[in-house]
Amino acid sequence: MKTATVLGSTGLVGKSLTQQLLDDARYASVTVLVRRPLARSGFRDPLNKLTPLVIDFDNLQDYQGYFTVDHVYCCLGTTLKQAGSKAAFRRVDFEFVHIAAQLARAQRADGFVWISSVGADSKSRNFYLKVKGELENAIMTMPQLKHAAAVRPSLLLGDRDEVRRAEQLGITISTLVKPLMVGPLRKYRPVSAHRVAQQMIGLQYF
Repeated sequence: MKTATVLGSTGLVGKSLTQQLLDDARYASVTVLVRRPLARSGFRDPLNKLTPLVIDFDNLQDYQGYFTVDHVYCCLGTTLKQAGSKAAFRRVDFEFVHIAAQLARAQRADGFVWISSVGADSKSRNFYLKVKGELENAIMTMPQLKHAAAVRPSLLLGDRDEVRRAEQLGITISTLVKPLMVGPLRKYRPVSAHRVAQQMIGLQYF
C-alpha cells in the first residue's frame, strides 16, 4: 500500500484529489499540508487515513520530513488577482511548487505530480502561461527526481468557494462552443476537477 502527501488540498482539484486518495484502497495514508486547520468533516474518511498538518509555506523547506512518502501531489495555485502582484503569483505558482519537487527528490519519493496549464510555454507573452512553462522546464530537467509528471487542464469545472467571474464567463463561452472544439482544439475544452484529479493519480507509478 502507498502513502501520499498533498499540497493544495483545499482547492477545487485538491479537494477532489484528496477524497479520491482516501477512497483508493491502494493508499494506506494521506498527509495534507495546509495553511489553516482543515475541517476533517469535509472528507469521507472511515479508515482514518487523513493526517492534516498546518505549515508555513513561506518556509516549506523546513518540512522535508513530510515528503518521505511514495507519492507527492501538488495542487497549489492562485490567480494574479488573488496574489495581488506578479511577484506574489510567481511565489505560489513557481517557487512553492518547485521547492515541493526538490523536497520530493531529496526524500526519494517515487512520484511527483502537479497541475500546470494548457498552453504552458516558457516563451509565452502571457505571464501566467510563461510561469507555468518555466516551472515545467525546471521540474522536468531536475536531476535524480524519480518520476515527475504534470496535468495540463483548461478551464476547471466545479464548485469553488470563491467566485471567479472572468473564469465563469470563459467556462460559459467554452461550453457553448464545445461541440466545435475538436482535433487540436479539444485540449481547450473545460474539464471537471474530478477528472483532473483522476488523471493525476493515473500518472503515478504503482
